[in-house]
Amino acid sequence: MGFSSSPPRNWKGIGIAMLVVAMLASVIIVAILMLTPEDPPIGFRTPLTLDDLESEDFQLHQSQIHWVTDDELVELSDTGTVMKWHIGQKNSTLLVEDRDLHFLKASHFQVSPDLQFLLLACDVQQVFRYSFTARYLIYNLGTRETSNLDVPKADTVRLQYAAWGAQDNQLVFILDNDIYYQPGVSSRAKRITTSGRQAVVFNGIADWLYEEEILQTASAHWCSPDSMWLAYLSINNSLVPKMELPQFLGGKYPTSQHYPYPKAGQPIPSVQLFVVNLSGALHLLELLPPESFQGREYYITMVKWVGHSRLAVRWLNRPQNMSVLSLCEAATGTCTERYKVTSDFWVDMQQGVPIFSEDAETLFLPVPVKQGPRGEFHHVTMLSTQPSRKESSVRLLTSGTWDVTRILAYDENSKRLYFLSSEDRLSSKHLYSVELDSSFNRTCVTCGLQPGCSFVDVRFSPRMGHFILFCKGPGVPQVFVHRTANPRDFLVLEENRLLQDALMHKEMPLVEFRLFRLASYDLSVRVTLPPPHQCAFCPLLLLLPESPGGQLATEEFHLDWDTVLSSSLGAVVVQFDARGSRTQGLKLLHEVSRQLGSLDVKDHVALMRWLLQLPYVDRRRTAVYGKAYGGFLALKLMATAEDLFKCGTGVAPITSFRFHAATFSERYLGMPAREDAAYTMASVLEEAPHLKDRNVLLAHGTGDATVHFQHTAELLIRLLAADSNYTTQIYPDEGHTFESSQRHLSQRLFSFFRGCFEDTKYAHLLSEEDEDP
Repeated sequence: MGFSSSPPRNWKGIGIAMLVVAMLASVIIVAILMLTPEDPPIGFRTPLTLDDLESEDFQLHQSQIHWVTDDELVELSDTGTVMKWHIGQKNSTLLVEDRDLHFLKASHFQVSPDLQFLLLACDVQQVFRYSFTARYLIYNLGTRETSNLDVPKADTVRLQYAAWGAQDNQLVFILDNDIYYQPGVSSRAKRITTSGRQAVVFNGIADWLYEEEILQTASAHWCSPDSMWLAYLSINNSLVPKMELPQFLGGKYPTSQHYPYPKAGQPIPSVQLFVVNLSGALHLLELLPPESFQGREYYITMVKWVGHSRLAVRWLNRPQNMSVLSLCEAATGTCTERYKVTSDFWVDMQQGVPIFSEDAETLFLPVPVKQGPRGEFHHVTMLSTQPSRKESSVRLLTSGTWDVTRILAYDENSKRLYFLSSEDRLSSKHLYSVELDSSFNRTCVTCGLQPGCSFVDVRFSPRMGHFILFCKGPGVPQVFVHRTANPRDFLVLEENRLLQDALMHKEMPLVEFRLFRLASYDLSVRVTLPPPHQCAFCPLLLLLPESPGGQLATEEFHLDWDTVLSSSLGAVVVQFDARGSRTQGLKLLHEVSRQLGSLDVKDHVALMRWLLQLPYVDRRRTAVYGKAYGGFLALKLMATAEDLFKCGTGVAPITSFRFHAATFSERYLGMPAREDAAYTMASVLEEAPHLKDRNVLLAHGTGDATVHFQHTAELLIRLLAADSNYTTQIYPDEGHTFESSQRHLSQRLFSFFRGCFEDTKYAHLLSEEDEDP
């Protein structure tokens, strides 16, 4: 049999064809890789810089959001656009274009209850932390025309406050510390009060103390749901010493602002609660405090309307160790005590607002509840509002060794109460619900609901149909709207996509959480670690809380100058919730009572000795930073623990609690006349000789209304007497938030710590050589 032969193959052509196919395949693969939105390789990322924080791509966008109905909300974006969102339809309508608000110089807005008008605050000038003055305009959403408020003086007058009432387009505004009421945008304004006096009597508006320490808002008045009644505080500072804030800039001669500021042991303002019927002849009716408070100094910490004609009022005595919740009738002024809390130390959570059922027969509030040897924790309780029923009818809805942070809302249909808590873990904060049937089943609503969202805040719609979910961390903050009945059904309001994309190209630090065992407590520690290749032996910066009870070791997103320090200089940044911090019960919270400057110092010293044992920490390069109370603590640590810190910074430090606000100081230390030793311990002034050879940076604004420049001045004169070598950064006319100088302050802090760390960059290598045999 013969063999047949095939025709010869064109190997050259085949090779060319295969090469072409390979080239096409490689082009396709490259194209796919280029279009795939994956994280850039580590080698292509760059360290975070201070300039990055100032660029537009790294800004955190936070819109102003207001519910207007149960299915609609209005949003003012950072760009100035006002949108109305229809939640059920998941779409939006443009109400005002950004160019309109920019032209009017409007930065704050409110929607009238009838959805016909916007109230715009223009040319805003900040006064204190929450208060500001502004010119107000009314924007007609139908005609797109603007008009001025019916202000008794010139159209250009600046108001201390203005807001819509509870119905239609009624208005309430404050001028010269007096209250005015306007039944509608086209009506004439009525003057409600006449006793207002600049820096003395404040009607319906908070003075510095009530704004900063008590109410934590500028408003001190409350409209009833039907707008028939108005309740307001009248705060009288006749006996309160005035503080002088010099203003150096803008003229040939400095000027000054005088405002009432009660320091520890000094007279505090007297306060009265009035109600007025807005529908007829003006008649003021005072609601009197409980009998045990009459004739004594006290605070009013919370006011809330219950239905259309009753109010819930919380009274707090000056020592802050007794609080009474009363229910008052607006028509008669009769008040009945419903719940009293006492403490051997101080009563906490005084701004918390109780929640009421629709029929106003039941109220829910967090109260201290004993939980075995761990002591008391705040838990949700339910009790009747009827005066005929005793407090023994209180029903406990939650329990455990964790704290309820805030009660938010009660859903009548599902019989569920919603609250915030860190039950899941100390560093988190989630939304929970509890069923009011016999089982009291508890559900974590937001656990796992959105990725990167374990530290949240929530705002429910008027009828509980939806809630706004503010995801604050650990991922880049985002805002969603969820349906209450089915939280998996949601709408995205803000993703901060620009910031997310920008951070993908940066070498960002890694955050881990640890527990530090101290005095039978497991205390939470947040450790921010630099990118792996930055250092093997890293400098360490300890950040301190701004006030006692502050919680720093949380999963809340953080991006600031210290993040840059970790990303670009390889620093380990540590935040610590020592004894005296919240969310771990009242026993832990009250540990620092009468012991500021003592117990808190010991806790941080113990933490530092533990941290210095970590293999990646360079004990020669350690630093501490704090502001206000944190500045006080930083200076105390620098003076008493000389071997632990190479350098430290106090920004607007409290150097003596005798100079500080009465409400703040007396809460933790008591009255100075009876607690002299506690106030002496809580002072840095006596430590000045121990700071003589320490590398310290002090930064303060001369216009700080919260922690006065006096604190730093008193320390400086003592440092001079001790012939100390220190660095000071003064900001003329700057306030406590450094609003105009924040960029410079961040650069100054970064440069100071960089110099501190680089000064001993190779010290550990020298010490290792010295130890070699």
